[in-house]
Amino acid sequence: MFNKILLASDGSEHAMRATEKAITLADKNLNAIITILYVVNMNKSKNDVLHSWNSADLDRSRREELALTEQKIKHAHIKYEMEILHGEPGPTIVNYINENEVDICVIGSRGLNSLQEMVLGSVSHKVAKRANCPVMIVK
Repeated sequence: MFNKILLASDGSEHAMRATEKAITLADKNLNAIITILYVVNMNKSKNDVLHSWNSADLDRSRREELALTEQKIKHAHIKYEMEILHGEPGPTIVNYINENEVDICVIGSRGLNSLQEMVLGSVSHKVAKRANCPVMIVK
């Protein structure tokens, strides 16, 4: 049913639960492929660059944040690919979804309190509002 599954991940606890759901969606579907999408927030990126010796170390540290996610998908014997993009997470994820004909996006909930969510909006909420595919938000 879902062949192109986008897993928006930052390696957090909520993202790990989203990984489990993405694996469940892909399980038993031989055509399924999970794309693990990590978006480097520009504000965080500036801080990372200031504290890193070189771009290879920086890239390695970003991949380490996704190592457990990658390991779980490998262990489940599901095809996957990894994309690392730069930008504001919400709009960058939406652009990727809409430009790549994704069948479903699986994303973790951040659990912001209601005031913060009302004022700032969470990444998952922004994605759910603007994506051209179903979005599964995992708590």
